[in-house]
Amino acid sequence: MVIHVKDDEADLLVRKLARSRGIGITEAIKEATREALAADAAEAKVVDVPLRMRLQPLLDRLDRLPRGGLATDKEFFDELWGEES
Repeated sequence: MVIHVKDDEADLLVRKLARSRGIGITEAIKEATREALAADAAEAKVVDVPLRMRLQPLLDRLDRLPRGGLATDKEFFDELWGEES
């Protein structure tokens, strides 16, 4: 099977990859394609996980932080900014 690349930039990129890895053009195309497919699969797995589950480690870590005990209402922030209620 033959793949004809009629795009100068694509040709240049494949040749550059092959040169930098010390492999042939065919192997460079296979490696780049495998890596792109693996990246797509990894991204798809992340998207399939609900946001709440992805954020849970962060939320757990925040829950372990000590609480300051200060009330953080509008009056609190107005005082911080030197504004009067």
